Amino acid sequence: MTASDAPRPVRAGEELDLTRLNAYLYEQAPDMGLVLDVRQFSGGFSNLTYWLKTATGEYVLRRPPAGANIKGGHDMGREFRVLSLLKGHYDKIPEPVVYCESTGVLGVPFYIMERVPGIILRAPMAPTLNLAPALMRQLAEALVDNLVAIHGLDIHTSGMIQLGKPEGYVLRQVEGWNKRYRMAETDKIPAMDHVGDWLQQNYPAGQAPAFLHNDYKFDNVLLAPDPTTGEPTPVIKGVLDWEMATVGDPLMDLGATLAYWSEATDSPAYRNFNLTWLSGNLTRQEVVNRYAERSSRDLSNILYYYVFGLYKNAVIAQQIYARWKLGHSQDARFGHLLPMIIELANKAASSIESGKI
Repeated sequence: MTASDAPRPVRAGEELDLTRLNAYLYEQAPDMGLVLDVRQFSGGFSNLTYWLKTATGEYVLRRPPAGANIKGGHDMGREFRVLSLLKGHYDKIPEPVVYCESTGVLGVPFYIMERVPGIILRAPMAPTLNLAPALMRQLAEALVDNLVAIHGLDIHTSGMIQLGKPEGYVLRQVEGWNKRYRMAETDKIPAMDHVGDWLQQNYPAGQAPAFLHNDYKFDNVLLAPDPTTGEPTPVIKGVLDWEMATVGDPLMDLGATLAYWSEATDSPAYRNFNLTWLSGNLTRQEVVNRYAERSSRDLSNILYYYVFGLYKNAVIAQQIYARWKLGHSQDARFGHLLPMIIELANKAASSIESGKI
């Protein structure tokens, strides 16, 4: 069940300098011990994630890819800071160990955390997962309920309020992602232009601010395995990838989750984005209904947030694709992202026209 998420040999061109890394750890994190073995997790399209083995246990190192802007989604210092702030307020996180801001060790900033064992449900697992529909529904419900819990954290007592400025959050996000798209644009995609314009012309009324994960999906959740069957259970052991966490309108976070949430009637290309299309999972509308029931928030304008989520995912994919096209990444997966970008743009435009998620 966990084989697809097991670490693999490090990809060519993305090796770590163990001599420099161990010298750094000897000085800054001596209790961790020296790295004896290193492998790489293949999941994800953004930051690079490595498995480290020392005499004291297993750890995870995260670093931005070569050529990436270290701010925003590649800001390792921010992710380490978020994990540090969450300690004592939310227990479903890995223990942060050390953050290195200097580029003198690995050429980029990085941080290390303890590894949390568990099962991550990724899209490629869908054809062989074979989970009962009733269990899939429980897993989906647990995912939604945990998002509600994250949005219910007190942003003041936890110190999370220092991560951002809730006022004007939606406006800044829309304008910011529109600008990012223009900077990374490589091909003319009319639907991206249409959706970007629509988002700027239809801003919703604001919601009470909350703490946002900003990349919340099955891929970033560790589930506890059943000790007998090895199947995932609806017990969430950890949530990963907090580098884009902030404070703002919580429906922007929900919209991002919905944008990942493919259904059985979606196109094959879009179903490759997640495994939520498998039998038993909640539909997007059922996700909205459960979130509304658990949070008591007004979701009457959820279409806007869903469309923005699709648009943002398309921009993220465009940034990664542009990095590959410029030769900053050797990962062959990135060269096949253009059809997905077009698919996301068309889906957003279609949702605007139909008024449905």
